[in-house]
Amino acid sequence: MSHPSTLLEPATHRHRAPDDAEPPPGAAADWTVPQHWDELTAEDHWVWDTLFARQKTLLHDRVVSEFERGLDILSLSRPGVPNFDELSDRLGARTGWSVVAVPGLIPDAVFFDHLANRRFPAGNFMRPPRQMDYIDEPDVFHDVFGHVPLLAQPAVADYMVELGRLGQRAIAIGEVERVARLYWYTIEVGLAREAGQTRIYGAGIASSLGETHYCLESPRPHRLAFDLERVIRTRYRPDGFQKSYFVIDRFDALAEVLRGIDFDALCAAVEDRTDIDPKVARPEELISS
Repeated sequence: MSHPSTLLEPATHRHRAPDDAEPPPGAAADWTVPQHWDELTAEDHWVWDTLFARQKTLLHDRVVSEFERGLDILSLSRPGVPNFDELSDRLGARTGWSVVAVPGLIPDAVFFDHLANRRFPAGNFMRPPRQMDYIDEPDVFHDVFGHVPLLAQPAVADYMVELGRLGQRAIAIGEVERVARLYWYTIEVGLAREAGQTRIYGAGIASSLGETHYCLESPRPHRLAFDLERVIRTRYRPDGFQKSYFVIDRFDALAEVLRGIDFDALCAAVEDRTDIDPKVARPEELISS
């Protein structure tokens, strides 16, 4: 789905797709499969519509404006699970990206190759009604509703390409966990300042009922000023609400996060430094909500 398999490792190793794994039967060499949109059931479409209506209402004034704009640009408000071919046509005209279906978690190298080539891998299954509020592995609602609207925004579209290239480099030098942390604290659970408020842009939050409230309103988590070195040193767990969130100064600054960065040198600089527990933060790192 829309993650390098390393991303879910801190929770449990059962999620991991080994780097040398062969594509499952019916999948192409790049692990893509047909979406089989016409095989989706009425229940699948009902779950999508129910989740969409709930999250769209909940996110108003809590999400960056470009997210809501992306929903409109890509016609994601139309009823039913989006057809990936139609969605790719609209997205491609905007930023050159496409959405491709994959059967499950895919190896890191495959995932980052897709991103580097402006292909967003999305799961082709919908959660059942009994799991409306939480699903262990990301489904088409998380992948498409959470991630794709911002791929219509050039800053995010370009940042994701750079993440793909960075992931490829990280695999080569044995530092993929550093990139997984960067992906997690930006693309999955990122926050940004906009119109004098802290707002959501991370897909894991945007597609979550409970974490939408928690990340902005709860006094429990740390909300930290974004610092790249701090991010790649900070551990996380993907199976619960976060202990720390990183907040960029403005949403369009995301495109600048990796500009001019010597990743090899950055990894070398933190190699002997202890990883940071997300429950820990210094007062000067905190931002006001």
